[in-house]
Amino acid sequence: MPGTLALTSAGLVGASLVAASSMGLFSGNQMPVDGKTVLITGASEGMGRSAARLLAAQGANVIVVARNVDRLKETVAEIKAAAKSSTQRFHFVSADVAVENYASAVIRDALAWNGDKPIDIVWCVAGMSTPMLWAEETQDVAVGASRRNMDVNYWGAAEMAHAILREWLRPEAGPYKEPRHLIFTASVLALYPVAGYATYTPTKWALRGLADTLTQEVMLYEKTNPVRVSMVFPGTILSPGFERETKTKPDVTIHLEKDDPQFTPDEVASKAIKGLQRGDHFVTVSMLGDVMRWSVLGGAPRNNWILDTIGAWIMSFIMFFILLWFHGEIKGWGKKNGHPATYKKKI
Repeated sequence: MPGTLALTSAGLVGASLVAASSMGLFSGNQMPVDGKTVLITGASEGMGRSAARLLAAQGANVIVVARNVDRLKETVAEIKAAAKSSTQRFHFVSADVAVENYASAVIRDALAWNGDKPIDIVWCVAGMSTPMLWAEETQDVAVGASRRNMDVNYWGAAEMAHAILREWLRPEAGPYKEPRHLIFTASVLALYPVAGYATYTPTKWALRGLADTLTQEVMLYEKTNPVRVSMVFPGTILSPGFERETKTKPDVTIHLEKDDPQFTPDEVASKAIKGLQRGDHFVTVSMLGDVMRWSVLGGAPRNNWILDTIGAWIMSFIMFFILLWFHGEIKGWGKKNGHPATYKKKI
């Protein structure tokens, strides 16, 4: 038995090393920013503002996007003071991510400011949360809050993603060797639900689905227009947004979250950047986040506790090979059929 356990452990470690190597974890910095141009939404406060400052300290030129012009001006002054070099450039664009078709105008503004040079990294951070016990509120309140959360959290990121991918992936934009980088910001609640967040959690689950789907789509462009897609899953951030959501948060939700780790915006932004630069696709910022990420079945009830638990354990290994095959199919199609702009339109 000890020998069998040793062999099994060695096999698991070996498989983990192969998986880690294939994901770029041993390949150095996967998101260098020195001299690059980074656009960040929701950058006038909280995690977005901290990320802008930390990336400026690493040499990035930064474009910050938010609604409040005064706070944007403060942010630009702050990140300029933190800059690595006096040659770095900073810019702000006032925009409401919940307004339909906002993103194209933001990208046009950013490109014009950047002398029509590419935006290298786009990080969608803007978000909001309005916790409540959904069924205890009127339809106007509950559904209205849900729609507002979806407009900001999902559509704000989705429209930006579409606008920047249209720019990065057009045939004329390539070929380029170093990947552009699109980053979404979700929440650990997209990995495990908590009562009281019915207006918020679905928006982040939707965003997670978009990120995973786009991760596959951009493989079609890998030869000439490479793009990396990542997603950050923070937990509780002690930010102005957290203070606002606490005003409506049900007592049961506060109770359920009482033992959750809490981080400052700087701590979360720093951990997120380190994960992105490691090359992580799902970036968590705490052990709790890792546990939630490992929980493939999430918080849904099990049909059969024994079979589902064993199945999840087995699939965590099998899925690695399924992904190799499935992603290989997508990349193979792209190599065989060329740039997707040449495909026959069906709509």
